[in-house]
Amino acid sequence: MLRPASRRIGFLSLVVFLTPFAGRSAEGYRTPSPALAAVVDAPLPPTAVLSPDRKWLLLLDRPDAPPIAELAQPELRLAGLRVNPATNGPSRATHYTGLALQPIAGGAARRITGLPAGARLANYEWSRDARHLAFVVVAAEGLELWLAAADTATARRLTGPILNAMLGDPLAWLDDATLLIRRVPPDRGAVPAASTTPAGPVVQENLGKRAPARTYDGLLASPHDEALFEHYGASELALVKFDGAIAPLPVRGLLTFVAPSPDGQHVIVSQLKRPFSYLVPSSRFPTTVAVYDRAGRREHLVVERALSEGTASEAVTPGPRSVAWRADAPATLSWVQSLPRNAKLADEKSIARDAWFTLAAPFAAKPTEQQRFEYRVTGVQWGDDALALVTESWTTTRTARTWAVAPDKPQGARTLLAQRNTEDRYADPGRPVTGRDARGRIVVQRSADGKKIFLTGAGASPEGDRPFLDELDLETKTTRRIWRSAPPHYEEFVAFADAALTRAVVARESPTEPTNYFVRTLATGALAPLTAFPNPYPQLTGAKQEVIRYQRADGVALSGTLHLPPGWTPASGPLPTLLWAYPREFQSEEAASQVKATPERFARVSATGPLPFLLAGYAVLNDPAMPIVAKKGQRPNDTYVAQLVASAQAAVDELVRRGVADPKRIAVAGHSYGAFMTANLLAHSDLFRAGIARSGAYNRTLTPFGFQNERRNFWEAPAVYAAMSPFNFAHQVNEPLLLIHGAADNNSGTFPIQSERFYAALKGHGATTRLALLPHEAHGYRARESLLHMLWEMETWLDTHVRGTRN
Repeated sequence: MLRPASRRIGFLSLVVFLTPFAGRSAEGYRTPSPALAAVVDAPLPPTAVLSPDRKWLLLLDRPDAPPIAELAQPELRLAGLRVNPATNGPSRATHYTGLALQPIAGGAARRITGLPAGARLANYEWSRDARHLAFVVVAAEGLELWLAAADTATARRLTGPILNAMLGDPLAWLDDATLLIRRVPPDRGAVPAASTTPAGPVVQENLGKRAPARTYDGLLASPHDEALFEHYGASELALVKFDGAIAPLPVRGLLTFVAPSPDGQHVIVSQLKRPFSYLVPSSRFPTTVAVYDRAGRREHLVVERALSEGTASEAVTPGPRSVAWRADAPATLSWVQSLPRNAKLADEKSIARDAWFTLAAPFAAKPTEQQRFEYRVTGVQWGDDALALVTESWTTTRTARTWAVAPDKPQGARTLLAQRNTEDRYADPGRPVTGRDARGRIVVQRSADGKKIFLTGAGASPEGDRPFLDELDLETKTTRRIWRSAPPHYEEFVAFADAALTRAVVARESPTEPTNYFVRTLATGALAPLTAFPNPYPQLTGAKQEVIRYQRADGVALSGTLHLPPGWTPASGPLPTLLWAYPREFQSEEAASQVKATPERFARVSATGPLPFLLAGYAVLNDPAMPIVAKKGQRPNDTYVAQLVASAQAAVDELVRRGVADPKRIAVAGHSYGAFMTANLLAHSDLFRAGIARSGAYNRTLTPFGFQNERRNFWEAPAVYAAMSPFNFAHQVNEPLLLIHGAADNNSGTFPIQSERFYAALKGHGATTRLALLPHEAHGYRARESLLHMLWEMETWLDTHVRGTRN
């Protein structure tokens, strides 16, 4: 139940001196019990990607958790980016350790040979004919360009460590024999040195213009930062042939987006310009978007955008945005731009907010206004002259529409294919299936007669997700179900496996079988296996999972996935229990009540999630619904605390009713917004014995221009910000609370100071609390030592304050 606001702490103030955590020290890394440690070291299944010609399933080996020494390498934080100065690439990018090709026709996978020992691979891209795979090898001294041949399954190096990936992907295929790269300028000078004597103060100024901005990490803060940003960000375009020959192009600068046209004769280039900002990240800096030919000559200026330091809700930067190539044409630009306030749709009745334009090479004609839209255009998918699919949406009302339009008939009639509330998962018609055209570009997949497209989606339902494949007739707008996942397995459509569209690559799993890939014959249902990845967590064999349903006191239906440790039976009695959750906002009770858990899924165990604690003997309620619903005439967060406590109360009551949980031994935990939830539940209720909050934000005055889906700023809703900030109620937290935070958190709003100041407030009021700052860790934790220590902190906290406590 909701705790009265006046309640104070008291009886736990001395417990800290009696636990294994007493005192403050620079402790070394610790290791949890062997069962939990084994989760950190469990092998990960490969990532699988279908080749453009549908002949191969590319398997990319995922690495083990890196050592802390890797995260401790030098790192620059510049304009919202984190850069490794030694490699001129991102310091925390995902990489892979090996490659294999699995034939879709069947047979054994072929390992790609020729890779350097201990290879770290990134930024892979298939050629359009699928004969070659280009990728980056991350070497100690920089980023190298490599090439693998599909027919021989061998790889070789094309360049030395010259690539520049600081501002984006450093490679793209210009044609099937030529790669376009961003490289470090060969004549780049020495790294700008920081002066030991300041030249003067760092000054920022605003002359009456409103520029609200959310809280960002790692922004520029000095002229020296600006110099470093330009030094490491500057790149030069160059062409690379298969023999390794490099032809530089006269295109240099802070290049953020480089996209060759489908015919390979032109390139869209986005380039950052001064003045830079100390308030927003580089994505908001002044930008020039232009088209160049393959010799590097500028052909057409698309837009010059000014610095954007603040935009209102639903607002966008003026001028062309989402500049891209029309996928089904040789070289036609496509973009969207906002319209003046008094603009109208073709019916002259409704407001038009966005217009969609195209412009074909040689880019000398007047741009063609294709269509106007009431909402913001969020995506264009190309088919041919007679079909493009355009999606518009409006966040405030959660409305999304998808239209079928004919690009060869600008401003002509269009067909509304779908309109839905984005919160309503049950009504989601799915997304269009795509394929490759003759140029290897991604386009909307059509039936042989061109009259139908295909849709695939999660198939959310009261029974859980049931993924599907539908055929949609563009003339009648009727659908025919081709296939739907059915218990006891969970199966997802990945792509058609043949040009005749009779077979599909699917990903298939069950509660006892990890995800593997198969080819399904759609007419007969026959399955042919492609992969046989083993269960990475055999120690959890025998663990049980169930989607449970229950109801909040106000009638909102809730659900979550209950996991029980191996060997537990009702006769064993109630268990110590961990509730792990993440709140979400909704505009309606109907949407909030929808089930999002699926009983047929394989339980993926992550070291950063709650499921490892099954191996320590805890029951786990994973992702129980914590909906914050807009009441009549109000915003969702106007009643955040009351609804949060009510949802938690309902979950606890259901666990106790089932005989699974001991009501005196339930802990609550979460990460990020889930940590924020945890702190609020301990501050405003007595439902839990202890809490664990990781990388959260606890004082909303430090995120004054909005957070999550809260669009009001602090000055518009001060009472809401105050009521939602657990920092303001630190004196009411009378249960043990463990705080964990990455010392290099890069997430907007969750700076380490949030945990540091909350810990100080809790300590000042005599709470039982502990703060563990993980060196070099960002918002998500990666290093093996960090993961092991995090699990040790959590396991020790739970064992001390939850498992052995019955009073």
